[in-house]
Amino acid sequence: MNRFVRSALAPASYALVATACLNAPALAHPHIFAEASLEVVVAADATLESLRHVWRFDDLFSSTVLLEFDANSDLVLSHEELEAVASVIHESLGEFDYFQFVSADGKSVEMRTPDRIVALFDDHQLTILFESGPASPLPLQGKLEFGVYDPTFYTAIDFYQDENLTVSNLPETCTTQVVRPDPDEAIAMNQQSLTDAFFNDPMGVDYSKLFATRLELNCPTKGVKS
Repeated sequence: MNRFVRSALAPASYALVATACLNAPALAHPHIFAEASLEVVVAADATLESLRHVWRFDDLFSSTVLLEFDANSDLVLSHEELEAVASVIHESLGEFDYFQFVSADGKSVEMRTPDRIVALFDDHQLTILFESGPASPLPLQGKLEFGVYDPTFYTAIDFYQDENLTVSNLPETCTTQVVRPDPDEAIAMNQQSLTDAFFNDPMGVDYSKLFATRLELNCPTKGVKS
């Protein structure tokens, strides 16, 4: 068990353990599934304003959360109970940068911690929403990439349709593309680096990032206009 799960066992109920599955140790395949939507919001000055995330979880995980956080056993998650769900998720995902990745010309972009996470429970499914932005101004220049992935492989969060990745206020000079990597090609193209990284730090290799669906924005490096 990871550090979060161990700490949750002492003062809290098994409910925290259920939600802590979001950052459980890496296993052979995902145990939690979520359909994601991502809106990239561009500011008037052609810089990145924010990322708006929506994740809708599978029925099994949602049912587990309902049963464990339903303190009064009425099979309904009240506002207070949903706040507890959101609080646990907010804390547990912090260690993994909230599963989001942003890069500019191949370099990782630091993102601000989301102010809060909102949890909803409708049609027997748990949905969470949150918004984050770059830690420093990020102009839309060159190639920018956006996506989500769980580095532990425990949670499969994916964009089921290309339409789930959108951009608001996209400058006319920029183009977008949804990239869905082929796992075999991704491994073949990174074989040597993966081998070296594994032997240097077996626990520090983000294999799942290679397979993650992402949104690419390509914009001129100069003279970007909205």
